[in-house]
Amino acid sequence: MASGSEIRRALIVVDMQNDFADADGSLFVPGGPSILRRVNFAIAQAIADGAIVVYTQDWHPAETPHFAKNGGIWPDHCIGGSWGAELHPGLFIRGAVVRKGSGGEDGYSGFTMRDPVTGETASTGLAELLRAEEIGAVTIVGLATDYCVKETALDGVRLGFAVTVRSDLIGAVDLQPGDDERAIAAMREAGVTIAGAETA
Repeated sequence: MASGSEIRRALIVVDMQNDFADADGSLFVPGGPSILRRVNFAIAQAIADGAIVVYTQDWHPAETPHFAKNGGIWPDHCIGGSWGAELHPGLFIRGAVVRKGSGGEDGYSGFTMRDPVTGETASTGLAELLRAEEIGAVTIVGLATDYCVKETALDGVRLGFAVTVRSDLIGAVDLQPGDDERAIAAMREAGVTIAGAETA
């Protein structure tokens, strides 16, 4: 049990996978490579500060309504067992990995998955893992700002965690121009703290 009023913290590293963070990935996020070194620094700093680190990982089947070929909006990406689904080889792995979307669900949030047909949601196990470690506050970094980072942050607030997103350690898909700014605004409105390097 954390002593006194001390709140235990976790760093959640969202979807730093080859398909998103490598220029050869099928759903490359342009900001991915540029934040990798700084994400690694944040991981090392979090551990030095006594926080735990947890990683999320898209892990889709080859056929899912999430993909454009099956009626969704996305190209095939992060298919379980493929190179694209692997965490980037340059990423420091210093904690548990939580996979999402393995049953064909939309795996935007690190906390919950949604069946794209029925709308039914299910836990990824991340909230349970954090609560078992008595975590009260989380900092989120990774990809992509306007989808998985945003949904993880919004779910984190909904589930009762104090949530901070590092604006210098995220990158956006920007399917529509301005999606990144709209995502930041939505997170702020929900009670997420948006912090840059100077305020982290």
